[in-house]
Amino acid sequence: MEYIPLTSEDIKEMLRSIGVSSITELFSDIPEEVLLKRPLNLPPPLTEMEIKREIDDILRGNKYSERIFLGGGAYFHYVPSTVNYVLRRGEFYTSYTPYQPEMSQGILQALFEFQSVMSELTHADVTNSSMYDGATSLAEAVLMAERIKKRQKVLVARSLNPLYREVLHTYVEPRGMTIDEVNFGIEGRIDLDELEQKLKEGFSCFVVQSPNYFGIIEDIVEIGKLVKESDTLFVLSITEMMSLGILIPPFDCGVDILAGEAQSFGIPLYFGGPYIGVLQAKKDYIRQMPGRIVGETQDANGKRCFVMTLRTREQDIRRSKATSNICSNHTLNALAVLVYLSTIGPEGFKKIAEINYKKAHYLARRFEEEGFSLTFSAPFFNEFAVNMPFAEEDLREKLSRAKIAGGIALKDFGLSSYLFAVTEMNSKDDIELLIRSILEG
Repeated sequence: MEYIPLTSEDIKEMLRSIGVSSITELFSDIPEEVLLKRPLNLPPPLTEMEIKREIDDILRGNKYSERIFLGGGAYFHYVPSTVNYVLRRGEFYTSYTPYQPEMSQGILQALFEFQSVMSELTHADVTNSSMYDGATSLAEAVLMAERIKKRQKVLVARSLNPLYREVLHTYVEPRGMTIDEVNFGIEGRIDLDELEQKLKEGFSCFVVQSPNYFGIIEDIVEIGKLVKESDTLFVLSITEMMSLGILIPPFDCGVDILAGEAQSFGIPLYFGGPYIGVLQAKKDYIRQMPGRIVGETQDANGKRCFVMTLRTREQDIRRSKATSNICSNHTLNALAVLVYLSTIGPEGFKKIAEINYKKAHYLARRFEEEGFSLTFSAPFFNEFAVNMPFAEEDLREKLSRAKIAGGIALKDFGLSSYLFAVTEMNSKDDIELLIRSILEG
């Protein structure tokens, strides 16, 4: 958006309108001893042309990758032009909390349709109208389980995204909750025997990611059976929701709560965010869900309309009974997800998922043909780990010469492996260039 500064006359007029003589007077409630007594250490003002030139100079120092094979929770997918076209409409671009339903039918309907589409993908009973991102969504799912089961112990698969695990620790440890882990086996899936034994210890929930951090598809059908027998809630994390185009809907496999990241659906790699969290559950747990849920009803004239059905959040009147201190959502990104999925449709969604699967497996075969071995043997979607005898810095250097970004080191897991992700954005030529860069670089 363009920035148009205020003139000194604009500022004087605004101050006159509110009855104060200076900007300093607006901060009169702040104690004198904490106020800064000198001007800020800022460079002198520049003209618009000078500012643009300086920003362009800074941008030239960026290293830009034309071919991205990175994953680990953030995926390089194509964003159709329809997404930005709809998002830039004024009635959506400044969307926030629709407190007055009679004035906010467009936003409310968009959120309702977002909830409906996401529920259709996973067969969930209920989806809220978005969360901040996949990591905080997972943390809120675990807190839901703690409220439902009244237990302070959480069991987590070690193959969970390590960044998600850090967020989870940040959320639960101040509440006195403890986290135990289940290891993964040599094939890359969690150890089901270890899971069965640990579930006897009485946890509020078991958290597993599928596809997991290594890209491996977990056997959530079998996991669902074991968790159900132990009177524990089954919480599933999905960071690559494009996998739902070819995998069984999670709520058909015994999942109780799902925490997902929908960045793959129409949201570019924004240098780390903002993203879009998805939180879903069985209807039995709807009143323990944080955030907001939009519902469909009829107005006084019998016409279809939309309202806030539930909003168990801290800034409403019953804040003492709030399930969470989450006080907003990512409405604009939720709209992006809706526009993306509406644009590609069910058949397009399945086709894109199949392309991701086939291209990733093509790259895996090429690695094996060149003498590299895959770290794990279990099925994967569009991401996998490869054993490589290179130091991380050496691999980065090899790939950067060809303007390729790829290979997340798995050294924190004690593995001399690198994680590669492949999407519809990676051509066969890109894949062959990646192989050549590693072999010849």
